[in-house]
Amino acid sequence: MIRRSFVSSVLVVLAATGLMRPALAGETAGGDVVLAVHTAQGNETQPLADFAMDQLQALPVSVIRTETIWTDGVQEFTGVALSDLLTSLDIRDGMLEAVAVNDYLIDIPVSDAVPGGPIIAYLRNGQPMSLRDKGPLWVIYPYDSSADYQREEIFARSIWQLTDIIHYP
Repeated sequence: MIRRSFVSSVLVVLAATGLMRPALAGETAGGDVVLAVHTAQGNETQPLADFAMDQLQALPVSVIRTETIWTDGVQEFTGVALSDLLTSLDIRDGMLEAVAVNDYLIDIPVSDAVPGGPIIAYLRNGQPMSLRDKGPLWVIYPYDSSADYQREEIFARSIWQLTDIIHYP
């Protein structure tokens, strides 16, 4: 697995040179890329899939109604189940490194991607989420469904402003 310090250094250099997001500046058949998925092969990563918002929305829709530690009251989150996204990409095991706009990185075990588990939310209470509101993509777990989802470790995996996922087989 690539060490985080190396990845962080590369991201800083790419951001400083303006090369960090060529895919986001580009177009897919469905519009601007909002989520890029890569797979690690040794010390390199290879593109696996780019998703525009309408491509994510074309995947099976999942809804979670839950309270969070970041919002007031029960919220309704709509998105694609992490399990459905990974199934569509034929990812069955390993680790995911989720990356946010601000370069926050967190590892999410593929084993978290279970039916009824986390989703990659693109709507909150029926509305798209802006960058200011933790969007446009936010990994949401069904916190109210189990005490297992109410741990600091799970809260740390609830990455908002998600832009990239790197799969480490």
